[in-house]
Amino acid sequence: MDYTKLSEQILAAVGGKENVQSNMVCMTRLRVKTVDPSKVDSEAIKAIDGVMGLVEDAEYLEVVLGPGVVNKVIVEFSKLTGVAAGDASEDDVVSAAKDNKAAQKAKYENKPVQRFLKKIANIFVPLLPGIISAGLINGIINVINFSTGKAYANEWWFAAIWTMGWALFAYLPILAGENAAKEFGGSRVLGAMAGALSIANAGMPLLASKTVDGVATRLVHLPFSLPTVAFKEGAFIVASSDLFNAAAGGMIGAIICAIFFAFLEKNLHKVMPSVLDTFLTPLCTVIIGVIGSVLILQPAGAWLTQAIFFVLQFFYDKLGVFGAYLLGSTFLPLVSVGLHQALTPIHVMLNNPEGPTQGINYLLPLLMMAGGGQVGAGLAILFKTKNKRVKKYLTESIPVGMLGIGEPLMYAVTLPLGKPFITACLGSGVGSVIAYLFHLGTVSQGVSGLFGLLIVQPGNQVFYLLAMLLAYAAGFALTWFFGVDEDRINDVFGE
Repeated sequence: MDYTKLSEQILAAVGGKENVQSNMVCMTRLRVKTVDPSKVDSEAIKAIDGVMGLVEDAEYLEVVLGPGVVNKVIVEFSKLTGVAAGDASEDDVVSAAKDNKAAQKAKYENKPVQRFLKKIANIFVPLLPGIISAGLINGIINVINFSTGKAYANEWWFAAIWTMGWALFAYLPILAGENAAKEFGGSRVLGAMAGALSIANAGMPLLASKTVDGVATRLVHLPFSLPTVAFKEGAFIVASSDLFNAAAGGMIGAIICAIFFAFLEKNLHKVMPSVLDTFLTPLCTVIIGVIGSVLILQPAGAWLTQAIFFVLQFFYDKLGVFGAYLLGSTFLPLVSVGLHQALTPIHVMLNNPEGPTQGINYLLPLLMMAGGGQVGAGLAILFKTKNKRVKKYLTESIPVGMLGIGEPLMYAVTLPLGKPFITACLGSGVGSVIAYLFHLGTVSQGVSGLFGLLIVQPGNQVFYLLAMLLAYAAGFALTWFFGVDEDRINDVFGE
């Protein structure tokens, strides 16, 4: 494949380099932020050979290219635009016409929830490489420790690799706070400072303690109790403590506090005299922000976290099999609009060893089955259709789909065809039910598909594989009998 030519075709279809503010990679997608969205020729992008799909929202174009391909395209695309991957051209941002912004705002003004969730998703998109690598490290380390009785735990090279997996999740609130502030218009470093409030580091002054008769007692108290949540035998138990818990708000608290810091900073810039703005605005933002965060936003984050766990408990414990099927069968639509990353803070909370589930994520295995249902649907189409073009797409996208990267298969085949996307969703729910019945959980996140075997609780790999195979089978059967329409395939992909 000529990646330079492919990049040139995409650039021409998005309106040329003058219309590109930023370009970056998100898993299988080239994400492009444009100056004037009206200059983008969406149909031309979709028609480019090598492009598997296109997702559009108020801020970004996401050109689905597939794993491997997108990493090569971003190199050439960045050369053509003159904008480094992940960066925005300041000149282009400044020159963006106000009427274009107004048009986009009007287009999405009736979708505030979607806009907000997209912003939350955008916070975690740049963090995905780290989350994936750390998730794989933690999963591999977990399997090695379980099978060898921690035989390598004191080896320096093993401990160094283990540290990388541990450190990312331990300090993820700082990175999330940094990106949240950027996403909501504040300074990234101030957002990182806000996120640091959710790091439980024993050296933090707020966590100062003294030891009396062998018992550590914290010295810093708040004038009210902060709620904490514990998980025991399928039930969420609410307890309370009058001691400050720096991580009480968790990932949710980090994001809320960072958004608040961004709000404060933007408004202080408006009222602060220019001569004092450089010095006093960040200082006042931090002082006012930290007091408001400790007294109000961190507890609010804790309460919101508690509410999220109660909702999950309702689906998992109260609705049981039906709840599992509902969660698994509705996840692909969330992925299709790019909002699945908004669940990342929930997965982080569930995988926190100090959290309500002691680090075991019972939600993720249910959602991971969505990829299985889609692979099954793809296999059914592959074996039943005679269309050569769709067969080519399927042979390229099914293998990576089995490894947990389902976007090429979804955007290139199942979603454009319609019926296979629905049957894939329905088949996914079957795998989720099996995952629920075996009470599967993961010790980390960041991977899916067959790679999910690395992060499933040790000893449950066989049950996970069985659930995934049944998701394949259900997606295959439903698509074979109800989802393959040769006329529709030829209409979409040509004969």
